[in-house]
Amino acid sequence: MKRLAVLALVLSLALPYSAFAAPLAGMPPVLDPNNIYAANAANNLSDVVKNMPERVYVPNLQSSSVTVIDPKTYKIVKTIKTRSGPQHVVPSWDLKTLWVNDNKGNYLTPIDPMTVTAGKDIYVHDPYNLYFTPNGKYAIVMAEADKEIVFRDPHTMVIKKVVKVPCQGVNHADWSADGTFFVATCEFSGMILKIDTAKMAIIGKALLPQKNVMPPMPQDIKVSPDGKTFYIADMASNGVWIMPADQFGKFTFLKTGHGTHGLYVTRDAKTLLITNREEGSVSVLRFSDNKLIAKWLIPGGGSPDMGNISADGKFFWVSGRYNNEVYVFNIEKGKFVTRIKVGKEPHGLTIWPQPGRYSLGHTGIMR
Repeated sequence: MKRLAVLALVLSLALPYSAFAAPLAGMPPVLDPNNIYAANAANNLSDVVKNMPERVYVPNLQSSSVTVIDPKTYKIVKTIKTRSGPQHVVPSWDLKTLWVNDNKGNYLTPIDPMTVTAGKDIYVHDPYNLYFTPNGKYAIVMAEADKEIVFRDPHTMVIKKVVKVPCQGVNHADWSADGTFFVATCEFSGMILKIDTAKMAIIGKALLPQKNVMPPMPQDIKVSPDGKTFYIADMASNGVWIMPADQFGKFTFLKTGHGTHGLYVTRDAKTLLITNREEGSVSVLRFSDNKLIAKWLIPGGGSPDMGNISADGKFFWVSGRYNNEVYVFNIEKGKFVTRIKVGKEPHGLTIWPQPGRYSLGHTGIMR
């Protein structure tokens, strides 16, 4: 035991901040302290998902349906009807289920990604977005309208704890490298929250600075590969806020494009894809120096919202929220490929399967 304690001390001194001084109990160990996304490398599919058919699942908010696309042919192969108002398609922590957040209908609908069929709906009030703790112990429902973060059983969705939030529009989140806390964004209050994962309690709150006449509207959030930095998309300020993980509430700003919305880490963990929804573009940020190195434009314009990256790391799929379509970008070439018509107001699509050991939720935050 003494030898293990000494080893733990050496590791805690040698590794960067927040990586692993005291990781969340039960969380799978980080494979690389310099890259918490190491398990997400191109084509690194786990045994759980490797035989699942590759499909793109597009929730259509106003059509109450999920459009299923074959990414190899760009053809729609199936349409799954849902209760009402699906917002996101979310991979479960154990990678076995895709949960459709039927927000308006107050249900979570499970999809078996092996057979691409929907199962029995589970009643869950106001499931705008869905996450999972890094140890798989809880599902977390972002109940935006209810102003609650609800911790639930990850399989049955039985409520374990309800956390009332002091803000409006709580909807997106991401975890520290060690899993001990997560940061959630409150879209309509310009606020972010720091939540202790194990205690299921708010331990910090901070307001984003106001950059222009519009108050800030934080959207998606992602942590850097080394775990040292959080990036927060701000749709009203037209850029991302950059916050040190060990200095909650300290911000610097980087302008990206009009209507900054979604954030996606590429499979090589070198760059961050940033959707600019009101501009019809995707900005590319390099993690090593926080520089913008490219911008991909959608010909004729569009409204890129939420999506994810193909298992081979070559293509970025993203919903066109207000154009009733889906866009595909070639990441290697840095260019637009095609658009595919889907249902009305497509939102948080995911492409599945994806590399990684477990899912933290949303459209596939994999680690």
